[in-house]
Amino acid sequence: MQPEQIAKLIESGIPGATAMVDGDGTHFSAVIVSSAFAGKSLLQQHQLVYRALGERMGGEIHALSMQTLTPEQWQNRRADRG
Repeated sequence: MQPEQIAKLIESGIPGATAMVDGDGTHFSAVIVSSAFAGKSLLQQHQLVYRALGERMGGEIHALSMQTLTPEQWQNRRADRG
């Protein structure tokens, strides 16, 4: 599985999401930005991503570390980095 494939799965499973994924074929890291995360706990946000990936988690995708952000959090993060 390639990082681009994972990004597409996340983006199709969470409408309006933007996913930036990096990885080596089995271990991946992702930054996911979506308004769907607003008002949800970190666990609920991660569950949305796991649902979008379905059975691939634990199979083709051995490990996924992720940062889930709302668009506002993403903008603030980018502004802080100047």
